[in-house]
Amino acid sequence: MTQTPAAQLPPPEERRRLREAASLTQAQVAERVGVSRETVRAWESGRTTPRGRRREAYAQLLRTVADKTEGQEPEEVDDMTALQITPEDTDTALPDDGEPPHERRLTPAQAFDALYAFCAPALVRQTFLLTGRRELARESVERAFQHAWQRWPEVARDRDPAGWVRATAYDFALSPWHRFRPRYRHPEPPPSDAFDRALLDVLLRLPPTQRRTLVLYDGVGLDLPETAAETEASTPAAANRLLDARTAVAARLPDLSDPGTLHRRLAELASTERLRAAKPVEVRDGSERRARFWTRAAIAFTVALIGTTALTLRTAPTQYEPPVPPGTTVRGVPPRMAPGPLSEKELELREKLRTQMQAGPERLVPQVT
Repeated sequence: MTQTPAAQLPPPEERRRLREAASLTQAQVAERVGVSRETVRAWESGRTTPRGRRREAYAQLLRTVADKTEGQEPEEVDDMTALQITPEDTDTALPDDGEPPHERRLTPAQAFDALYAFCAPALVRQTFLLTGRRELARESVERAFQHAWQRWPEVARDRDPAGWVRATAYDFALSPWHRFRPRYRHPEPPPSDAFDRALLDVLLRLPPTQRRTLVLYDGVGLDLPETAAETEASTPAAANRLLDARTAVAARLPDLSDPGTLHRRLAELASTERLRAAKPVEVRDGSERRARFWTRAAIAFTVALIGTTALTLRTAPTQYEPPVPPGTTVRGVPPRMAPGPLSEKELELREKLRTQMQAGPERLVPQVT
């Protein structure tokens, strides 16, 4: 009896590239093959190799993807799966040392636009779950990508550029200084669906650290160590925050006590809001305008500082003048007394001297000779 030869699979790096070229997430590939997302992640990292019928199904899927994406650029992820983008989905979007996975070399602007088109729609929806504000979500994502463009050489070589931008967007969105901005003092219209309104209200009542942990783990789908690293907490602390957040959500909405149901509802809540990010060209232009503004402000401040220093040197005294020492009390000198009011006898005597002639020699009047 002859044994059927195993299906040939491309290298792990090529598997990731093919999935990304077809705009598929690891969750979508796992659903089509019939395995978990962690299994697909292990296949793409090279830690494990599929066997049997799963290997055949996986190889057939990759061949189909390769045939469809031959000579085509990756497209944007659809709305329903945009919330599920993970670092593993984007770690091949940018090349190491400037070399793309394809045979051609990308310019920095093209690489930035590819990262923005792949991550921005999902990040806007994730940030909406954190803040409950549509305009703030868009502004946070745009500001994060503006910072990324200003530091593009550093971000492009980062192990997880999508995680870098996501952490920056989350930090800006959860900043407590937004409460002092006039435009954010009034609440925005809630979602139209009653269950979506209840879920969003529960999320916004959570502490920011628990809300961020819940969105990263149950919404985005990061592992617990990755969630702890992005929230700058230890793994046990992140686990406790996640459990507390799930307990609070289940207490208000018992139907979401199952993590799978919670993940699905978070994705649906994010996808129902038609939040559109700005064009990548507008983000890059805004980043450059902001950089020019702060550069000019720094130059103006430096010039003002130099002018103030020159004026001080010009008008300052050229020699040292010791300060006048404070006065000291001299002992033995009677205090100076001011004349007080006259008594009745003194008043009578003064009146008598003014009205009566006094006996004595006549006054001498000087005469000119």
